Amino acid sequence: MQLIAWRTRNISNKNFLILASIIVGIIAGLAAVFLKSLVHFIEGLAAGFGDTSNENYVFFIFPAIGILLTTCYVQFFRNGKLGRGLSNILYSIARKNGRVHRDKTYSHIISSALTVGFGGSAGLEAPIAVTGSAIGSVSATFLGLSNRERILLLACGTAAGVSAIFNSPIAGVIFAVEVLLPEMTVSAFIPLIISSATAAVLSRALHNQQLFHLITDGWEPESVPLYIVLGIFCGLVSVYITRMTHKTEEWIGKNKSIWKKAIAGGFVLGALIFILPPLYGEGYGTIDHLLNGRYENLLDNSLFYDLKNYPWFLLLFGGVLILVKVFATSITIACGGNGGIFATSLMTGALCGFFCVYSANLTGIVSFNETNFIATGMAGILSGVVHAPLTAIFLIAEITGGYVLFAPLMIVSALAYFTARFFEPHTVYTKKLAEKGVLTDKDKDKAVLRKMGLRRTLEKDFLPVKPNQCLGEIIPVISKSKRNIFPVLDEKDILVGLLSLNQIREIMFKTDMYDKIHVYQIMEKSFPVVEIGEEMVNVVRKFEDYHVFNIPVTEKGVYKGFISKSNIFTTYRNLLIKESEPLSSL
Repeated sequence: MQLIAWRTRNISNKNFLILASIIVGIIAGLAAVFLKSLVHFIEGLAAGFGDTSNENYVFFIFPAIGILLTTCYVQFFRNGKLGRGLSNILYSIARKNGRVHRDKTYSHIISSALTVGFGGSAGLEAPIAVTGSAIGSVSATFLGLSNRERILLLACGTAAGVSAIFNSPIAGVIFAVEVLLPEMTVSAFIPLIISSATAAVLSRALHNQQLFHLITDGWEPESVPLYIVLGIFCGLVSVYITRMTHKTEEWIGKNKSIWKKAIAGGFVLGALIFILPPLYGEGYGTIDHLLNGRYENLLDNSLFYDLKNYPWFLLLFGGVLILVKVFATSITIACGGNGGIFATSLMTGALCGFFCVYSANLTGIVSFNETNFIATGMAGILSGVVHAPLTAIFLIAEITGGYVLFAPLMIVSALAYFTARFFEPHTVYTKKLAEKGVLTDKDKDKAVLRKMGLRRTLEKDFLPVKPNQCLGEIIPVISKSKRNIFPVLDEKDILVGLLSLNQIREIMFKTDMYDKIHVYQIMEKSFPVVEIGEEMVNVVRKFEDYHVFNIPVTEKGVYKGFISKSNIFTTYRNLLIKESEPLSSL
């Protein structure tokens, strides 16, 4: 392309990456502002119905409408394919060199706006992160950048999306580093910072609204024991969230009827929201009520509104919400909606903080600042669910203005992280990938092996023979081959054995044996085999376990070729050199 050629001649890679990160930041920032505005517009339409002191039947109907509309959009306009959640982005980084399909630059905006705007119990952070990553990936491909630079711009788009949706540029950068680029070099920080800052400035200019307002004079040293309890409690709840999300989506996924899931799930979600109205939407309204001490507002629009003046019932109600919110989010997503677990984590964390400090204060023995615990609880759950403690600390500090709480935020986030990691080594994003064996590994060797792919190292110049052929019939095949191994295939190309030159060396010159010995009599029937979709980590382990240099590759038993130890290591070396190159000399 002429544009790429002109850029190569006139702009250095260093300057061009910075320019590209600014462009990605602008586009991702605009996308985030548009998504927030669209969701707020749809939410505004529903806000005019009902009275807060009475049951609101709109809460029963609207979530079902949102899931059905999202399902219609995905089925009729996206051919049933959407790819929800950050798991798909992690997969793209691990296996596709950061290539994300261009339709994700807008499909997640539309689908998540329909879901969340109509009250689906999920957040917008994952959809905007996916949108931002797609913007970065598509931009890099259009500009002719390398694979590593594409992955960096993908991360820039994600950082910009998170930054713009929360107005939190530092958290956007740290999130991209902790979740997407754990092996990132210092040189990649510059584009990430620029992209995230650009999106934050744009978002604040077009949508100048602080998500939460935290008013605190500081924290009490004597409250540290309760912060420790809160950190461990958040870690255990994080494990519950991760496993419940996985189990619920797995259970709902067994039903293959898309429309039945959408209809049934929509009305189950509606029923849950009718009973527990705080489950409606992202949950930021609930967090705002908690931070401002308006605990009685948790019962607005509910059947239990008349019990709002009973503190112990408010505590019980908050405990039930902790358990049910993740279930409502899982139903929203698994039944056809689109959204993320991020907002759910923040709301659940606020409820955990409220539950701990409010129950302690109700005893009358202590009197701690409840707002501080609600804010730090948000960081605790986010840290435990996403396994990103630094993101949790800086995000809560930025969106609440609670920088004075850094010490409690660090205590709760760290304890929640280590507690969650002890019981659940994978995050809500990586659990499925780990089970499928495609998890991006922080081990450099394994990470490079996962990127290789088996097909790129496949060798197909091994000449096959048939099991019923006699020795005399295969001598011409042996004379033409440059290999000393011959796959034995039946009529359907099923691999039934291996024949090596060493096995026939002593008899191949005995012409009197040519008609008496057949391949099936001398072929090897027990040998290691690799399936075409097998992980390269497992393939390397087979070479070590069986002490061989070549292993046949099959696809459901059908022979496809061989993979050799030397070819694997050559490809590995080339990839490792490429991975170690400095990023555009930044």
